[in-house]
Amino acid sequence: MTGRRPDTAGRQALALYREAPWQERAHVHVRWWSAPFRRLVRLLPDAGPVLEVGCGHGLFSAYAALSSPERRVVGVDIDADKIAAAAGAAAQVPNLELTVAPDGAVPTGPWAAVVVVDVLYLLPADAQRALLTAAAAQVAPGGRLVVKEMGATPAWKVRWNRWQETLSVRVLRITEGSTTFTFVDPDVMAGWLRDAGLSVTATRLDAGRVHPHHVLVGERPPA
Repeated sequence: MTGRRPDTAGRQALALYREAPWQERAHVHVRWWSAPFRRLVRLLPDAGPVLEVGCGHGLFSAYAALSSPERRVVGVDIDADKIAAAAGAAAQVPNLELTVAPDGAVPTGPWAAVVVVDVLYLLPADAQRALLTAAAAQVAPGGRLVVKEMGATPAWKVRWNRWQETLSVRVLRITEGSTTFTFVDPDVMAGWLRDAGLSVTATRLDAGRVHPHHVLVGERPPA
């Protein structure tokens, strides 16, 4: 549990939402405890421009910004309601910007890092590949693309995750997107990143967790 408890920056990030409606407050707290944010933030460079695609309410973007003031973090999402709900939180962090991405477009870089956390499964496989290819194209030389998604094994964790996402998307309407989920095998996704010119490292992050967390880090060679 030690690795899940909010660190100083995590507590500061969660505190940004103290005045938000209870639904948003509940969502960001559940999000913190269910996702390996502390592991993910260590994969980002300590300084430079960082883009999060599909930032939702902006919790991870805020955490990344608060973890290192030398980062300039921009979070984008297609859901204007979530961005509006997070506006008050973003206004309190000088190196953080949250904005709506029209049609899900990837903002022009170059970015020291682009991060995509638990977003792709809402898209069909061809759209997932297109988004990752577009994101990879905006990674600066020597930069990286960090993709956190759910793995395809073990089966019981996949079933648990699918049930939770069904609740979030179809019942509670917390997440905007398709009601059909497409979980692509991480090995297939790694191939997409290699085709985009990145060298790839894959790591499972699901030890002791009920979700099959998996992270891919695609690195672009220095110029």
